[in-house]
Amino acid sequence: MKLCAVSVDLDEVPCYHAIHGLPMPADDSAHAVYTRAVPRLGELFSAEGIPATFFVIGRDLGDGIARAAVQGLARAGHELGNHSQNHRYDLVRLGPDAMRAEVRDASDALASIVGQRPVGFRAPGYTITDALFDVLAAEGFAYDSSVFPCPAYYGAKTSAIGLIAARGRASRSIVDSPAVLLAPADPYLPSRPYWRRAPLGASIVELPIGVTRGARLPFIGTTLSLLGPALSRLLARQMVGRPLVNLELHGLDLLDVADGLRTLGAHQGDLRVPVSRKAAALRAVIEVLRDAGYSFVTLRDAAAAFAHQTRD
Repeated sequence: MKLCAVSVDLDEVPCYHAIHGLPMPADDSAHAVYTRAVPRLGELFSAEGIPATFFVIGRDLGDGIARAAVQGLARAGHELGNHSQNHRYDLVRLGPDAMRAEVRDASDALASIVGQRPVGFRAPGYTITDALFDVLAAEGFAYDSSVFPCPAYYGAKTSAIGLIAARGRASRSIVDSPAVLLAPADPYLPSRPYWRRAPLGASIVELPIGVTRGARLPFIGTTLSLLGPALSRLLARQMVGRPLVNLELHGLDLLDVADGLRTLGAHQGDLRVPVSRKAAALRAVIEVLRDAGYSFVTLRDAAAAFAHQTRD
């Protein structure tokens, strides 16, 4: 089985201001993900014939532009996943009832506009715990795609939070337990603790965020944006051999400073890469994986395939 699933976290621009401890944007740039990035992503996926999975923050659906965009994604055949109601980076530090509300409210919001509850979840900042897995199981989710067993990403995130603090600002981002680095890099049934495989009986399939074979380098949109097309091709070749290539993107991966994001771009280096170069890197990766025999599916379909395989 050789599957590739491309997913997009629809974190709006204020989420990145929160990461960097910056004041919230007061102009139209606050909505650039839905007004600019989503149409670009839709066009790219349509041209490439890719059914993608979009993880939606529930609160954003209170805005008419976001609602219309999400409905359009559903009509185009893309999957919609749950990315929590308020994208709290400290979601896993809440009590069980508050965690459940964050998950359920986002599912309710999506169901109200597309008529279907999501079956997949991705945690803000990729941070998940056994307690959050318990919530997902109780809410009937088929899969989670939050575990990111990537040493380079973990180290960079930890350093960035420290650097922001040293500059006198407070990041709202948090880091997962370092034990996440021990988690499997391919689909598995999570046990307790969640970074271990369950022998039998788990109700949720974990689809880890993509890391390369060997060094477990991050295979995500931010990395591709910074590497450019040629180096992204090399990175994609290091993914060949994984049964599932789980390529995770963000809306920011098709935005740049010309989209009214110069303030954020001073702190977010990938925004200084032109959209055209970012799109070229994504197309290069898609070409490598397609040539290697990968079929492109939604995460929902990937979860169904691997749930059957892992339980046999």
